Amino acid sequence: MSRQKQHDGQLGDLGLRLISAAILIPFGLFVVWTGGALLAVACAIFAALMAYEWVRMTASPSMKPFVALAILPFIPVAMGEHLWALWALIGAMLVASITHPVSSRRGAESFGLLYVAGMPLALFYLREGSWDGATAALIFMGIVWGSDSAAYFTGRLLRGPLLHSDSPSKTWSGAIGAVVFSAACGILAANITGGNQIAWIALGALISIVAQFGDMFESSTKRRYGIKDSSGFVPGHGGLLDRVDGLGLVCVVSALAFVFAPSFVRVLGLDA
Repeated sequence: MSRQKQHDGQLGDLGLRLISAAILIPFGLFVVWTGGALLAVACAIFAALMAYEWVRMTASPSMKPFVALAILPFIPVAMGEHLWALWALIGAMLVASITHPVSSRRGAESFGLLYVAGMPLALFYLREGSWDGATAALIFMGIVWGSDSAAYFTGRLLRGPLLHSDSPSKTWSGAIGAVVFSAACGILAANITGGNQIAWIALGALISIVAQFGDMFESSTKRRYGIKDSSGFVPGHGGLLDRVDGLGLVCVVSALAFVFAPSFVRVLGLDA
């Protein structure tokens, strides 16, 4: 277990984080609540911006093709052909793997496409699924954002050992505080949906754990490539990927769980 070093950013970036949240959160809530073609277009834009960050982060020479391939799966989505979006994503990954001039980087390009396009695609499927997608997506977004805030403030209040050496601002105290807060959010979610309270408490805690894992993965990836910020798109954060990595992984896991375990949807009170 690593011991925590002195924090460098104490609360200096809090103002920028709040401004970014004041812009991104209402926009995200609006497009997810609206759903349909608007959400598809918004997801395509986010995929393109994250593709730019991935190329910048990995120093890939294929900026324009990579961004175009990241947008490709959202063309059938916007046309209502949801199943074809998955085939388009697989095709885009194959194209990136086959055409990349440096064989050692083909895996990074293919995984990068799955990463930057798969997360917004999962959000779209979670929202537009056969269950109560609007309620599910909005609650999960709220829990993830609450978990992120709880980790930030609890970690800076209690400090203590580092959660991971690749994340010098993340502590065990912050991680545990985030899980506890998210579990408490599960009680509120159960009251909203009428679902099983124990299931929602467990799910709230699990959402926090998955979101934190996604956040640590992105932090580790940035440090692997030797950069601090993937872009300056979101002031106060390390980039757009740094802002949506946790939510994206939660959407991927949740969409898969809802598809393959429909009884879980009923337990949560999210059946349409």
